[in-house]
Amino acid sequence: MMEKNSQKIFKILILQNIKTGIQNSLFVNLYVRNKIGDEGASGLGSGLANCINLSNLTLNLYYNQIGDKGASGLGSGLANCINLSNLTLNLFYNQIGAMGASGLGSGLANCINLSNLTLYLQRNEIGDEGASGLGSGLANCINLSNLDTQP
Repeated sequence: MMEKNSQKIFKILILQNIKTGIQNSLFVNLYVRNKIGDEGASGLGSGLANCINLSNLTLNLYYNQIGDKGASGLGSGLANCINLSNLTLNLFYNQIGAMGASGLGSGLANCINLSNLTLYLQRNEIGDEGASGLGSGLANCINLSNLDTQP
């Protein structure tokens, strides 16, 4: 029941922001242990895909049981946010592996206007292959001037 309610909450947030024209800044905060999982993260990505004018985004999605499919779905949505310049993704303590990190990197590769990226991925299972895939995507972010990661 909690999972379904969390999904509804952030879908409503995304839809409200789109309908009211507030597409330049968006702050979504799903609190610890909401368990949105892959389906919820992918749904959030689908909503974000409509926010093409979005320039600032902070997503706190830690402890949400997000795996490879969810991270890739989130990346797919972010791929449409081509005007994004400031992005903070707090994805620590999830279940993201190499495929998810690579999918996230593929999506971020389209964010060529990204200049500031804060990416917290600790306590996932990304490994060397996932780090390489993520890095390959970020290599396309030619305007990236600040990258903050936590060890």
